[in-house]
Amino acid sequence: MSDFARQLEDYRLTTAEILYRMPDHPSVLQTYIWQDLDLAPKFPILQKFLDFWEKNLDGRLFKVRVAHCTLIRPAEFRLNAHLATLH
Repeated sequence: MSDFARQLEDYRLTTAEILYRMPDHPSVLQTYIWQDLDLAPKFPILQKFLDFWEKNLDGRLFKVRVAHCTLIRPAEFRLNAHLATLH
């Protein structure tokens, strides 16, 4: 499915800031930024990615912050009653 079609089905641009512990140095935190189209508020695609992370990667998750935004919105416009011509 194309990104445009997914947006029409109420998918929103979702960004997650993932803080995780370094495998060799557990006291050190590293940041990973993940971004994709996902459905708020349950975020199934992000959940699938985090499940994959926990099962297959060594860095333990510390904290995940999520932000999302609607990309396609109704057009905002205003009719103008005056016409001005510039030379």
